Parts: sequence; structure tokens; C-alpha cells
Amino acid sequence: MSHHHHHHGDTSTGNIKTAFFLNFVFTIIEIIGGLLTNSMAILSDALHDLGDSLSLGLAWFLQKFSKKGTSESFSFGYRRFSLLAALINSIVLIVGSVFIITEAVPRLLNPPEPHAGGMLAVAVLGIIINGAAVFRLKGGDSMNQKVLSWHLLEDVLGWAAVLFVSILMLFFDLPVLDPLASIGITIFILYNVIKNLVQTMKLFLEAVPADVDLKRIIKEINELPGVLSSHHTHLWSLDGENHAFSTHVVVAGDAGKQDICTIKDGVKGALKSIQLEHVTIEVEYEDDPCGLDP
Repeated sequence: MSHHHHHHGDTSTGNIKTAFFLNFVFTIIEIIGGLLTNSMAILSDALHDLGDSLSLGLAWFLQKFSKKGTSESFSFGYRRFSLLAALINSIVLIVGSVFIITEAVPRLLNPPEPHAGGMLAVAVLGIIINGAAVFRLKGGDSMNQKVLSWHLLEDVLGWAAVLFVSILMLFFDLPVLDPLASIGITIFILYNVIKNLVQTMKLFLEAVPADVDLKRIIKEINELPGVLSSHHTHLWSLDGENHAFSTHVVVAGDAGKQDICTIKDGVKGALKSIQLEHVTIEVEYEDDPCGLDP
């Protein structure tokens, strides 16, 4: 016996599309600005932003693809493709962050002397454009949007550091602050992206979502009037936002239709705080053994 619930109010695709165009246009501006100001920091950031743009484009495509309905090959639909985008983007961001660190460390010994005024102007523009993109993705529930938010937040923090460093360099000869700030921010972002990557991998391996207490749900189901026991209870996530649930509940041999309907409503009540895409409740009578048991 199954119950289905579908959630349609998702603006993820539009948000990612906007963030992609903002990031891509700014990457072009950034490359030009880096060449004009002779700033290796800006050019390095431009390379990282180019990687971000490619990741955002991939995420936009996969997020849109994930909205397709079910098919013979994918009976749950294509939501997990959004999770695939989150996984790929996490890896891209980790590789990009490691690259930035390897570029920044040598500059600690021999920091280049960029045009501070030009850096300041590009940094202000970077904060505005990347800040707008972060705002568009803020509060997204899907793992894809969360990973992308870190992509763009890294850029905002990076440009805040460039702004701070460029202001200091207008008054003091301290070019070493540029690679120092770059290393600090990159390590901070790397830490958070690795945490997201671990969570994404758990979802891929069908772990119970971190914000759901499965033990509490099982306890509530077992305490429902008319439920003798439950087993084969599973909860997994399709994309980090929409989940699926299945369970087998055992009832008395003389339980009637109304009893079973009440029990099913009780099970759904125990799940009401979770955003579920699919629920399956298998009802078994105590004198009718489960066919899945060994």
C-alpha cells in the first residue's frame, strides 16, 4: 500500500541560472581587470572564477535535468542528478582551492607589486556581483545549491580580502598581505566544502539524512494504537531536499480496513516534519509472515 506526495515549489533552477550569468560575465571583467592592474591575485581569482562558472553551468544543466519526470529507467525520476552536480562541484572547488594555495604560498617569499587602486575598483565590483549571486542562492535546501553557495561565498570573501589589502597597499608597502589573506580564506572555504562533500557522499550512499531522527520515527510508529511491531524501515534522500520512506507495519489478524487506514494516517503523522517525495507503507497481519524475511 503506497502513498505519494510531490513537491513542485522549487526555484533552484532559476537561482542557479542567475548565479551562472552573474559569475560568467564577471569572470570576463575580472580577466581584463587583472591584466590592466598587473595583479596576479586578480588573475588567479579569475582562473578560479572561470572554474566556478563552468561548475555553475553544469549545475544549472543538471538541476534542470533533475526536474524531468519518471521514466522506465529512472522510476524515482532524475532528482539524484542534482546530487551528482553537487558532488562534481565539490571536487572542482577542492581542486581549485588547492591550486590557489599552491600559487599563493610562493608569493609569500616574493610578493608581486600590483596596482592597488585598480585592485580596489575590481574588488568592489566583485563583492557586488558575487554578493548578488550568493543572495540568489541563499537558503537553498538542495545539496546542489548549498555547494554552489560556498562557491560564490568564497568569491565574496576573497574580494573582501582583496578590498582590504588594496586599501592598505594604497598607504603602506605591504604586498605580502595579498597572498596571506588568500591562503586564510581558501583554507576556511576548503574546510566547509569538504564537510559538504562528506554529506553529499553520505546521501549518494543512501544514508539517513543528517537532520532526521529515524529512531524517533520508528519509536512513534511502534507506539501507534494497533501496531504490534514494524520492520524493514528505510529513509533515504533523493537530492538532499526531497526524501523517500518505506516501512512494514505488523497488525493484528482481525484488523479491519478502518483500523489499517487509521494506522497509515498515524505513520504519515510521524513523518509530517520531513519533506517526502515518496512514502510506502506495507501492512502485514501477525499470522502472515513477511515475504522479505529470511
